[in-house]
Amino acid sequence: MPSVGGPIAHFYLHIRNGSGYVEDLEGQELPDLAAARVQAVEGIRSVLSEEARQGELDLRGSIEIADGDGNILLILPFKDAVHLRLDGTAM
Repeated sequence: MPSVGGPIAHFYLHIRNGSGYVEDLEGQELPDLAAARVQAVEGIRSVLSEEARQGELDLRGSIEIADGDGNILLILPFKDAVHLRLDGTAM
């Protein structure tokens, strides 16, 4: 029986932040790099929400999206996953 949908690729989302480097050893199958970016944004927001609960946000980190061969396809800085509003203006 043929599969439904397009081809699936394996992506790894490695986290680099003030706590160090966390390599994604399992990865996940996603349809494309855009879907991997969505997963990276969700991951960043999860990390930042935990930091916010502890009273400190560190936006200097990033998630590196790699393919199955280990090639870094995209580096998504934490600051690109959120919109900060201070005194009525977005940063």
